[in-house]
Amino acid sequence: MNDVDRAIQILRDGGLVSFPTETVYGLGADATSASAVRKIFQAKGRPATNPLIVHIADSTAARRYAPEWPTSAEKLAARLWPGPIALIVKKTPEIVDEATAGLPTVALRAPDHPLAQALLRKFDGALAAPSANRSTGISPTTAEHVRQQLGEKVDLILDGGPCHVGIESTVLDLTATPPRILRPGGIDRQTIESIIGPVDLPEAIDDESQPATSPGQQAVHYAPKTPSFRFDRNDSQHMANHFQKSGGQLVAILPSDSPLLGLSAKVLILIQMPAEPEAYARRLYAALHEADARNADSIWIELPPDTPAWHAVRDRIRRATREAAGLF
Repeated sequence: MNDVDRAIQILRDGGLVSFPTETVYGLGADATSASAVRKIFQAKGRPATNPLIVHIADSTAARRYAPEWPTSAEKLAARLWPGPIALIVKKTPEIVDEATAGLPTVALRAPDHPLAQALLRKFDGALAAPSANRSTGISPTTAEHVRQQLGEKVDLILDGGPCHVGIESTVLDLTATPPRILRPGGIDRQTIESIIGPVDLPEAIDDESQPATSPGQQAVHYAPKTPSFRFDRNDSQHMANHFQKSGGQLVAILPSDSPLLGLSAKVLILIQMPAEPEAYARRLYAALHEADARNADSIWIELPPDTPAWHAVRDRIRRATREAAGLF
């Protein structure tokens, strides 16, 4: 029996399988089984008010779980699936309420990874699958990241190599007028608007006592265990002074053109990031895992430019860190 066949048997028996997507590794369970979906929340320590993305192979499969499949969904799926965008639509009762935090809607996504596609097509159903990490922790972009965070809580980990997008999918609510981006991600606003017209990008909901309408809306998410802080380029001189005076071990995650790259390695453990948004996103979670493994006193991240191309990356950094300004 090969790994995909083993995974199918585990999923049909109500177990958990971690599988790779182009964004991050997911923790999958049968989205039509309440008991299976509850295992996801137990394994992650995830609040029940935080809904899950449901993965399907394609738009044909998606329509099985959506009583209404709007024209906007068909246009986006035709252009962007498989790919890093989840579409929120009304759900059928087959998708259990445990997967959607009791909401009448579901976020559906067709992942762009050959192993995920093979799994979904052979399973011939829907898999609820958030990122395969402890709740609020750093998302996994390799199978080893999954093993480190969840270990034996997962029945099987399918290793498909490093994820090539590296941050989570965009989540777009098509039940709103106009549609709303509830989580920025691998597909930017400009691309979406070129297909279906104007969309909103509101502030996220951070109150965990209320059901979120999308994953990734917590104020603290994607966060290392090590205390982590963010700062802007215009604070570089202030930060250089702080780093020079600090007696502890610090890790700095810096863009390739940061003026702080010239500081002595005796002062900082430096992790240099790519200059381009897509390459930076692909590297971000691996860099956070690497920084966290150093057991340093703190992690410091210089924010990339505040431009549309960097919006999703800045969102992840903001949720993974605290603001440095005013701490000293």
